[in-house]
Amino acid sequence: MRIVITGGAGFLGSHLADRLLADGHSIVAVDNLITGNLDNIAHLRERSDFEYRQQDITVPFDLDGQVDLVLNFASPASPIDYLKLPLETLKVGSLGTTNALDLAHRKGARFLTASTSEIYGDPLEHPQRESYYGNVDTIGPRSVYDEAKRYSEAVTMAYNRYQHLDTRIVRIFNTYGERMRLEDGRVVPNFIAQALRQEPLTVYGDGAQTRSFCYVSDLVDGIVRLAMLPRSDDSKNPVNIGNPREMTILEFAQFINALTDNPSGIIYKADERIKGDPQTRRPDISRARALLGWEPRVPLEEGLRRTINYFETRV
Repeated sequence: MRIVITGGAGFLGSHLADRLLADGHSIVAVDNLITGNLDNIAHLRERSDFEYRQQDITVPFDLDGQVDLVLNFASPASPIDYLKLPLETLKVGSLGTTNALDLAHRKGARFLTASTSEIYGDPLEHPQRESYYGNVDTIGPRSVYDEAKRYSEAVTMAYNRYQHLDTRIVRIFNTYGERMRLEDGRVVPNFIAQALRQEPLTVYGDGAQTRSFCYVSDLVDGIVRLAMLPRSDDSKNPVNIGNPREMTILEFAQFINALTDNPSGIIYKADERIKGDPQTRRPDISRARALLGWEPRVPLEEGLRRTINYFETRV
């Protein structure tokens, strides 16, 4: 297959490119580098089955030749990024997703869009199932990301219903691994950077808020399984991909300190989280298990050791 990955120079997009090339497909990575990085795909640039195109997908675009699958992963994803780039985030979720859908429609290609657990907001249901409509503040500071992704799901389903496009929606929960940016602002790079500098890890509030962490290769495997699933009445419906192992942020900080032999401990600061930041987060992956035969396999310690090794040369 010839596969287009928007956001192909980003953290997830570049890992997807690696996996799909290894599976024998050819890749066109499309990215405007607003948060992506060419270093993530430098090892692929000389391959004959890989092509990079610098392109802002909020502007209509086309590609020559056959396209079999479009994977839409273009968007700022960390709070630091989308609060710095609020309009760009809204535009890529709306205009960008629409332009990527139009490309898939013109080419007769399958389409998969990357949604997020953030569409559940600060959830009142725990764990979160795909049938849960969410508890989202539509005008809060995080809404630029949450609503962009909710719109991207809506427009994807509209193309499925009214343009008869073969579409997929993956709802991604907290993911970590190599190629995350140190300045990403999310908890994994923050804690690892502090630990490798032998600084105390900063926990906001009492650290009782929870997250569930999925290693990037497990996530990519789930996405590929969904993308390659034969079309059916059920394949168009959203699928949670994430690790259901839940832990508090305090427990996670203690775990990072133990893995890095960081003697500096933990400091507590007043809760400065952005309004609407979820207090709990854990996916119900029953649907992924039943539909895709998928569940995460990389133990947290193993995935974190790989990630720590990656960051050791960058701190």
